[in-house]
Amino acid sequence: MKNFYLSATCLVLFVVLSGCSQETTQNASAPAVTLPTVTDIDGSVFILASEPEGAGDVIKVRSEAANDDEVLIVGRIGGSSDPWIEGRAAFTIVDQSLKACTDIPGDNCPIPWDYCCETSKLPTSMALVKFVDDSGAVVKADAKGLLGVKELSTIIVKGKAKRDEAGNLTILASGVFVKQK
Repeated sequence: MKNFYLSATCLVLFVVLSGCSQETTQNASAPAVTLPTVTDIDGSVFILASEPEGAGDVIKVRSEAANDDEVLIVGRIGGSSDPWIEGRAAFTIVDQSLKACTDIPGDNCPIPWDYCCETSKLPTSMALVKFVDDSGAVVKADAKGLLGVKELSTIIVKGKAKRDEAGNLTILASGVFVKQK
């Protein structure tokens, strides 16, 4: 009986490993997909030369902006432990009224931009920002390098409001002013 289980286990491992190696071979022959590097895309086209006036906080814009409205929105990059959309010029921003851990004296949280002390308010105090090209496609580049921003940077974003069925707000961004890096 032990020999049966040993044989069955070996057979399963052989099939799994064979399948993995075949899949790897198949994937290896597929053309490599490479994302543009920051040097391939001129991020300066998105940088606003001066601070625009009249930007609304995230909560205000979420409550007032209709689909396709042109908006100016101010917030801080964050809202989760990783607010970035990998390989895209996109990230989440949070209303300035919420406190990051670094805003709380004595709090030594290692990930202050996740706003873990504000979890009940967070869902209605965030917006997704996507930098888009002339055709409306999300720019395929790392936002940090492209725009010179990081977690908790305070920014003003110029763009067009988009809403999903649940009322979540996305800004299709055409410009950014970085207040704080």
